[in-house]
Amino acid sequence: MAALLKLAQPLRSCSRPFSSSAFRLAMANEVFIVSATRTPIGSFQGALSSIPAPRLGAHAIRSAVAQAGIDGAQVQEVYMGNVLQAGSGQAPARQATLYADLPKTIPCTTVNKVCASGMKSIMLASQGLKCGSQDIMVAGGMESMSNVPYYMPKARNGLGYGDQKVVDGIVFDGLTDVYNEFHMGCCAENTAKVHSFGREEQDAFAIESYKRSEAATDGAVLKKEITPVTVSPGRGKPDVVVEEDEEFRKVKFDKIPKLRAVFQPVDGTVTAANASTLNDGAAAVVLMSDGAVAKTGAKAMAKILGFADAAMDPIDFPIAPSAAVPLALKNAGVKAENVDLWEINEAFSVVVLANMKLLGVSHDKVNVHGGAVSLGHPIGMSGARLVVHLAHQLKKGQIGCASICNGGGGASAIVIEGM
Repeated sequence: MAALLKLAQPLRSCSRPFSSSAFRLAMANEVFIVSATRTPIGSFQGALSSIPAPRLGAHAIRSAVAQAGIDGAQVQEVYMGNVLQAGSGQAPARQATLYADLPKTIPCTTVNKVCASGMKSIMLASQGLKCGSQDIMVAGGMESMSNVPYYMPKARNGLGYGDQKVVDGIVFDGLTDVYNEFHMGCCAENTAKVHSFGREEQDAFAIESYKRSEAATDGAVLKKEITPVTVSPGRGKPDVVVEEDEEFRKVKFDKIPKLRAVFQPVDGTVTAANASTLNDGAAAVVLMSDGAVAKTGAKAMAKILGFADAAMDPIDFPIAPSAAVPLALKNAGVKAENVDLWEINEAFSVVVLANMKLLGVSHDKVNVHGGAVSLGHPIGMSGARLVVHLAHQLKKGQIGCASICNGGGGASAIVIEGM
């Protein structure tokens, strides 16, 4: 036995470097974004409302693969975020992949991390590439909030006598804090109170978001990231090509200060104007390992440096990015002061206000081309949209960090470098 213990001791010593993070990083593949695109974001019951989420996802995937300059058969796996899946049919990510005319042999996974689903899909795909299990993957997110059905929970066991309640699937599965049994807007009100952000500050942030989105659209800044969608109205009507985001054009600035608080009637600060809207859209990126980039000759747009998730009390989900971002920056080996562009999802205006305060980040570098308050928030898509936008905006050597909170108290964050 003593002899066996002596033999085991060197083996234990040799195993230590294999468990170190430094060794894992040294052995991991580098991951690159080689294409990134999205559909325009449609308003609720608006221009894209006739298209189910998987079809929107297919549109983004097809365009991303084409822009990457590869054949669909070279894609080895697909992850797509989708939150409100009821009524979409089996395996939404699989549908999106096959409707994009990719081979039937490609494995597909649908990811649901609420609003962070699209970003988490990119993170999961990146992990697979880093580990070497795949070389070329597609990831992104999709949502058609216009097509989410209503539920009749008691119908399964028989409705019985009298009127019955119909439940809105958007609110129930997408926008309700199940632990406190109230709308997530109530969490935003709590954040506003705890971190001392009043109505005027939130309205001012929202107005700026709309102005930035308008300027970015009119200046063709967003055009390069958008793949137009052709919609067929039917009944002999001509096809309509949707080329730009729909939501921000609807704003009426003079009405913003006059709107009532939605979630807290007395002394509330969160309104329909300083919160994000219900929307439809999809986004996708093609990711490659460094080996695949060299082999295919693809041109990398950005390199993924690091990412992380974090979580806290469900009521504090609006400030969860303040916990996820430092972890992502640490994993990326980047200091906050070296980040050139920030994207923090505007679920509510107070989300970005609070996280800028907690992270010590200037609004001059955050959501410089607008965000979800003005552009819209298709919840399964939004996390991927942030990454798509950074990939297009970062110049060579610039660093971008994107983060998005999600219901239940969580957040995801990712750090990329422009190529």
